[in-house]
Amino acid sequence: MVKRIFLVFVFVIGLFYLKAQTNKNIIIDDDIQLIHIEDSVYVHLTWETSESFGRFPSNGLIFIKNGQAIMVDTPFDNEKTKRLTEYLQDSMHVEIKKLIIGHFHNDCLGGLEYIQSKGIESVANKLTIEKCKELELPIPTISFVDSLLFDFNGELIDCHYFGGGHSFDNIIVWIPNKKILFGGCLIKSSNSRGLGNLSDAVVADWDNTVRKVLNHCSDIKFVIPGHGAIGGSELLTHTIELVESNK
Repeated sequence: MVKRIFLVFVFVIGLFYLKAQTNKNIIIDDDIQLIHIEDSVYVHLTWETSESFGRFPSNGLIFIKNGQAIMVDTPFDNEKTKRLTEYLQDSMHVEIKKLIIGHFHNDCLGGLEYIQSKGIESVANKLTIEKCKELELPIPTISFVDSLLFDFNGELIDCHYFGGGHSFDNIIVWIPNKKILFGGCLIKSSNSRGLGNLSDAVVADWDNTVRKVLNHCSDIKFVIPGHGAIGGSELLTHTIELVESNK
């Protein structure tokens, strides 16, 4: 009996060890985590506290290839962006080569000043850059109007503006070979029961904008919303339904 209990104990410990070795999620500190999607693609999840929403998380993307990375959206501020960047560099030996900014809110470009201090290129919709100038925010270095496609170490990256939604300037980032869509705040998570912050929203266009994304991106495998859990293409239809119910 004792021997059997011991063997079960060893088996359970072995399972926990195996899980620890295969779980690639990384807790950097109390405010920053890396959530592994596949290969060298991670969601960078950062936490912020506000009077309106309390403590809440926000999603960005890190796509690593050949020791280099593209970051989509920064954490909320320069300090968190510095901690994330230094972890990537010092612990994962990854150099950020380019930042893509989803829209003009702080959960997308709050760390842009730090990124620019490191000499890293930053890409944004022309509408976002115009708004940054108006608000006297740091100015992204590369602009585009409707779309920007570029090669990143053999992977096609598609930055695309389909219209207003969560904000007038929100874009999506599509990695077609990986079938990964970073929808940002244009897309709501599956447990969202409302549209969230509507201070800069274009509700009248939001559902049609998401329909355009759905038509553009084929065979979506992963969808990363601006806040909340990762899902699939059902997040786009969920967002459309939420918008329609709010019109």
